[in-house]
Amino acid sequence: MTDRWDPGAFKNRVDDVLRRFVAQEADLFAAVDPLLAPVAEQLEAAVADGKRLRAAFCYWGWRAVGQPDSDALVRAAASMELVHAAAVVHDDLIDDSPLRHGRPTPHIALRAAVPDRPHTDDTARSLAMLVGDLLMSLAGQLFATCGLPAAYLARARPLWSVLARELIAGECLEILRTGAGPDTEASLKVIRYKTAKYTVEQPLLIGGALAGAGERLREGYSAYGLPLGEAFQLRDDLLGLFGAPGQTGKAGADDVRGHRPTALLAETWRLAHDDDREKLGTLLGSRDLDADGLDAVREVMCRLGATDRIEHMIGARVAEALDALHELAVPAPAAGALTELAHAATVRLS
Repeated sequence: MTDRWDPGAFKNRVDDVLRRFVAQEADLFAAVDPLLAPVAEQLEAAVADGKRLRAAFCYWGWRAVGQPDSDALVRAAASMELVHAAAVVHDDLIDDSPLRHGRPTPHIALRAAVPDRPHTDDTARSLAMLVGDLLMSLAGQLFATCGLPAAYLARARPLWSVLARELIAGECLEILRTGAGPDTEASLKVIRYKTAKYTVEQPLLIGGALAGAGERLREGYSAYGLPLGEAFQLRDDLLGLFGAPGQTGKAGADDVRGHRPTALLAETWRLAHDDDREKLGTLLGSRDLDADGLDAVREVMCRLGATDRIEHMIGARVAEALDALHELAVPAPAAGALTELAHAATVRLS
C-alpha cells in the first residue's frame, strides 16, 4: 500500500482478513454439531458489511508514529471490526432492533433455527447473545495472532481491558438512561463511552501503542478521537430518524419507540414547550408508534431547531478534532488520511 490513502483498497484488505478468519472459525464451530450451522452463519453475516472505520483509525494510529505499511498490522486493525461486530449484535439484541444493513438482525434471523420451540423468540435471543460473545472472543484471538512481534502486542494489550470496560459501561449507561428524563449531558456521556471511545479513540491508541507512540502523540490521539467519535454518533442519531432506511439499512423508528437517551431527543425535549412535550410524551417509548407518529416527532424536532442544534454540535466537534490533529507532528500522509477519515465518519448517508 502506498502513502496515498485509498479507503477502498484498505477496506478490501480488511474485508479479506475478516472473511478468511471468520469463515475458518465458523467452520470449526459448526463442525462441533450440525445444529450449530445457523449460528455459524450469523458469525459470518456479522462481519459481511461495514465501512471499516475502526480498522482505519487503528491503522493510521500506527502509521502516524512513522511505521510502514504492514499486513500484520492490518490483521491487528481488523480485530477492531470484530469488537464492533460483537457490540452491534449485543446492541441490536438489547434494543430489539429488527434490521441492520437491510438484513434481519441475529436475534430475528435465528428464529428460523428454532421454529418449533415453545419459546422461539427467547431461544433465538439467547443464541444471538452467544454470537456476540464469540465475536468478542475472536477479536482477541485475531489480535493475538496477527503476526506482529510479541513485544509490540504487549504494549497494546492493557488497552483492550480499557476498551471493553468503557464500551460495556456505555452500553449499561444507555440501558439505565433509557426511558428516563431527557438530559443532553447525560446523553453525551452515553455516546462518549458506548461509541466514541471504541470507534475512534481506542483504535487510534491501540495502533499507536503497537507502534510505540510517545505520550504527546497519545494525548493528541485522544484530543482528536473523542470529539470525532461523539460527532460520529451524533450523525448516526440524525440518520437513525431522518435517513432513508434503504440507505441506512436500519428501522427508522427504533430510537423513538425505544425512548433511547439520544442527544437529539434530549435537545428536542429541552427546547419544547408544554404542548409539544405533551405530544412527545404520548409518542416516546410507544411500541405502537406508526409512520404518522414518527412524522409527528420529526416535525417537532425540525420546527424547534433540535436538528440544527445537533448539526452545530457535530460541526463543532469535527472542528475541535481537526484542530487537535493540526497540532500533532505526524507524517503528511497520516495527517491527510486522518483528515479524510474525520469527514468520512461524519458526512455520510448511512
